[in-house]
Amino acid sequence: IVGDKVLSGKDGDLSAPKTFGPHLVDALLQRKVNVSLIFSPEHGFRGDADAGARVDNSIDSRTGVRIVSLYGSRNKPSNEEMDLFDVLLVDIQDVGLRYYTYYITMFRLMDICAEKGRRVIILDRPNPNGFYVDGPVLDMKYRSGVGYLPVPVVHGMTLGELALMINGEGWLSDGRRCDLEVIPCRRYRHGDKYTLIMSPSPNLKTMRAVYLYASTCYFEGTVISLGRGTGHPFEMYGSPDMGIYSYRFMPESMPGAARPDYEGQWCYGIDLT
Repeated sequence: IVGDKVLSGKDGDLSAPKTFGPHLVDALLQRKVNVSLIFSPEHGFRGDADAGARVDNSIDSRTGVRIVSLYGSRNKPSNEEMDLFDVLLVDIQDVGLRYYTYYITMFRLMDICAEKGRRVIILDRPNPNGFYVDGPVLDMKYRSGVGYLPVPVVHGMTLGELALMINGEGWLSDGRRCDLEVIPCRRYRHGDKYTLIMSPSPNLKTMRAVYLYASTCYFEGTVISLGRGTGHPFEMYGSPDMGIYSYRFMPESMPGAARPDYEGQWCYGIDLT
């Protein structure tokens, strides 16, 4: 987001309606920059698609710029699309966790840009989980779409710092290095607690969820619901079979959770709000 003044929106609720300055793409076009393509990761360009949902190519209704989805059936641009630009600009809010997929899209774009000789500029942003490092380093034989690099679960880096590490460690294909420039975030220090101004994806709706996500996300591989389809996903967990607990919640279909686990059923479990 260009401009950091929040004009409206309830404190602590990242998904509440807010008014911002122009989107980066709007600002670039206003400055007569030739924006030939937009590449979108998981959750789509405007960040409102369900987790894991296929996002098709489209046209941005606000600017008319073509959007190429890199989440779904393919995860890197075609040769024809690579021929349409000289510089790739990366500007996206990450949350600093190994299974949060934005960095994987960045890595793949860095990889093909290194192969094709394209320059990459990263407009760095603070990492809201950048004040600590925790968890095991990924065993690369388990590399997947939700874990792609040999870093801890909570790696502590901004996307710009992670990109510099990717280059420095030679992790790109055939040891290539990307022509990379990182524009640092002024006055950001890792020891500072940074509060996001908006939700980075549909189911991280509060800063509490952003912090709890490092731990509660492990339940995603089980039969336990994490509260997708409620007002506080990742801030609770439970299932219909956990009736020994008194706390209960009922997942419902809503934007960002079209078909949540146990939709319309009472789930019993733990409230972390």
